[in-house]
This record gives sequence, C-alpha cells and structure tokens, in this order.
Amino acid sequence: MEEVAAAPGFWDDTTKAQSIMRELTRLRDQVTVWEALSRRLTDAMELVELGDEELSGELSHETESLEAQIAKLEFETLFSGQYDDEDCILAIHAGAGGTEAQDWAQMLERMFMRWADSHQLVVDIVDESPGDEAGIKSVMMAVKGSYAYGRLQSERGVHRLVRISPYDSSSRRHTSFAKVEVWPDVAEDIEIEIDEKDLRIDRFKASGAGGQHVQKNETAVRITHIPTGIVVSCQNQRSLTQNREVAMKILKAQLFDLEQRKQDAEMAALKGEDVDAAWGSQIRSYVLHPYKMVKDHRTNFEVGNAQGVLDGRLDEFMEAYLKQKVGQTREPTP
Repeated sequence: MEEVAAAPGFWDDTTKAQSIMRELTRLRDQVTVWEALSRRLTDAMELVELGDEELSGELSHETESLEAQIAKLEFETLFSGQYDDEDCILAIHAGAGGTEAQDWAQMLERMFMRWADSHQLVVDIVDESPGDEAGIKSVMMAVKGSYAYGRLQSERGVHRLVRISPYDSSSRRHTSFAKVEVWPDVAEDIEIEIDEKDLRIDRFKASGAGGQHVQKNETAVRITHIPTGIVVSCQNQRSLTQNREVAMKILKAQLFDLEQRKQDAEMAALKGEDVDAAWGSQIRSYVLHPYKMVKDHRTNFEVGNAQGVLDGRLDEFMEAYLKQKVGQTREPTP
C-alpha cells in the first residue's frame, strides 16, 4: 500500500487517494501499537527473569496493564466488517406514546453521548426535533472516531423502556419505545449517483428548544429522496449551503446502507436463511420497575446495573453482539 501511495499519479484520483491514505494511516497505527506491546512484553519477561522481589510490585502493575491492553486489542479483532473503522451517523426516533416515548428518546441520546465521551469520540448534532412537552421527537448525530461504526452498529433496532412514569400522576408503569438507526459515514469513499429529479428540497427556519425559531433566514434544509421515501434534515450548520451539503452526505450514506441491506438479504435468501423483514425489531429492554435489569434479546446478555448502562456503559453489550456476529459469519472448521 505504501508503494501504491508513492507511485506517480497516485493523487490523480483524489477521492480514491484519500481513502487509501486513511487506510494506510490506520494500518500504520495498528503496527505501532503492536510493536509497542511487543517491547513491553519483552521488558516484562526480563523483569521476571531477574527474580528481584523488590521489583514484584512494578511487575504486578505492568502485568495488569498489559492484560488490559491485550484485552482491548482482542476486542478490536472483532471488527471484521468492511466499514467498521469508519465514522457513523446515528439517529434516534421516539416511538408512539407522546411525552413518554420522547423522554425515552432523550435518555438514549444522553446514553450514547456519555458512551462516546468515555471513548474520546466526537459527536456533532446534525438535526434535533424537540418534544412537545419534554424530551425529543428525534435526533441525528455524526459520531467520529476510532471504530465508531463498528461499535455502534450493535445499537441498531428498537430499544424498550419499562418504568414508573414521572409524567403519570397515578404513578403507573409505562412501556416506551424508541428506534435507533446507524449508518457508516462512507459518503466520501463511494460513488452514488443521485438524480436531482428524484429530490424534493425544502427550506425552513432553524428551530431551538421548544420549537422557537432562532434564525430569521431559512437556513435549515429538508431533503426527500422520492423513490425511497428517505428524508434527511439538517439545521445546525451556519448556512443553507452547509446544511444542504451535510444533508446530502447523510442521504448518500443512507442510500448506500439501504443497498447493502438489500444485497445481504438476497445473499441470505440464496443460502436459505431466515430474513427478518422488520430489521428494526426490538433488540434490548431496559427495565427500571418492578426490578432493574437491561437485557439484549439477540445475545441474551443482561446486567442488573440499569443506571450504569443508561450512563453509557455499553461495551459489554457491544462485545457480546460482535462476538455473536463474528461467530455467525465465520465458516465452520472442517
């Protein structure tokens, strides 16, 4: 790959060149990490061979650190998908149920924001629609950083909340739903032809909390892809042009994801596998009453610390999902 990057004319195709350079940088970073780990293991073995009891504390600390680093690298080997190392777009949509569902959607937004922050990922809110009384109707965010899509793909689907409603004067138990969508942000790496005739573009004023207009000019944009019915809105950029560019980028990512799903479904059908037409089926339940538990219905992994999960502790769920996914895609050993 380095020879390709050094070849004359490499930058003639800028889009392809940038994609190769990103992959080259990622591979170089991985090599650097493994080389550093190898040196640390060698140093640790030398400490063991010395047999100096005064160094036992240092050795114990280094051993724990190495175990944590190895576990992290083992986790990253689960990212086997073509786009797992890409940034991603994550959207949350409140289900039916008014304020209850809208509050739940905002709780999920907070959960993902806390998780992203703990992993040093950058989150930009692309578009957000506030709820009627509380919470949000929907939010779309761009998540940037190491393996953003690879990690967050596990969250795609319907999330269910069971709790005593803070909005019910009778303190009854309520069940709320919200749908999470995730797409790899590959718009700059792929060629997708979009006919302008297939688009309906509406302009509107960007809104703040409670639906109040915060700009006099119509800088927000809503793009509808008529053949598929996909709708993308963007209002958080400074100008109409910038909002349109971001919306088109997200539309390309959604169209690409839609095509990938069609191909996956066709391949599964050829293999005789069952295909769930409703890909957004319920994936996880968060129960806060009468007991506390979060359970993933795909992997059956569950924990009792529901508040911890809502505070962003999602790694165990992601790892269980990825292990199951990798296990399903690997060919059985003869």
